[in-house]
Amino acid sequence: MALSIWEALAVFAAGIGAGTINTIVGSGTLITFPVLLATGLPPVTANVSNTLGLVPGSISGAIGYRKELKGQGARILRLGAVSLVGGLAGAVLLLNLPSDSFDTIVPVLIGLALVLVVLQPRIAASVRRRQEAAGGEGTHPDGGPVLLTGMLLSSAYGGYFGAAQGVLYLGLMGSLLREDMQRVNAVKNIVAALVNGIAAVFFLFVAEFDWTAVLLIAVGSTLGGQIGAKVGRKLPPTALRALIVVVGLVAIVQLLLR
Repeated sequence: MALSIWEALAVFAAGIGAGTINTIVGSGTLITFPVLLATGLPPVTANVSNTLGLVPGSISGAIGYRKELKGQGARILRLGAVSLVGGLAGAVLLLNLPSDSFDTIVPVLIGLALVLVVLQPRIAASVRRRQEAAGGEGTHPDGGPVLLTGMLLSSAYGGYFGAAQGVLYLGLMGSLLREDMQRVNAVKNIVAALVNGIAAVFFLFVAEFDWTAVLLIAVGSTLGGQIGAKVGRKLPPTALRALIVVVGLVAIVQLLLR
């Protein structure tokens, strides 16, 4: 579908905004998806095009946070493998199931993630106290089965739609990992890139998409990923959590109204 110059500029700008917010928190899809719908693209085509376009932005954001990834290689491999499976499952669901049933639970998932983000300092402190009392026995440096299951389900959601996918990741990892929010955010960017990437590869072979929209979002989100890395790294943990909550609440409102 041919885009007018103004539509193309709007999609490009949305890509920059999405790449920036995805790197800092997540929910960039809530910027690009409505803009693509406004250009006249069908919902599924818009969703698929959006997923393809945001892959370079996710990679750009992950590169921007490379310093915070130091020492987390084994963790990334473990969580990444689970997330790839979930992302592919979500992409398959998108093309085979009606959206109504899945969309109903999306605001609930985001709301749960926000609760986890808000309670994360208390939960983390409680976990540390139990670990210290147990002398480190029975602890899981990578979150254990609970985190793996949560990442699997969150990635399935990410492969299906992806709005506030990053909020879910940050809520889970921030509560279950003994890491500060910046290092957690760095892992989130890697996982999001993997999930978007596996879904994009799947969509390339089986779904319809708009190449113009994909390219505009790809270039915009790549720029936004670098902007987000510079801005997000400077935010203190409390400010980052507050931003996550604000973005998550906006995501819930938009999803309920769309």
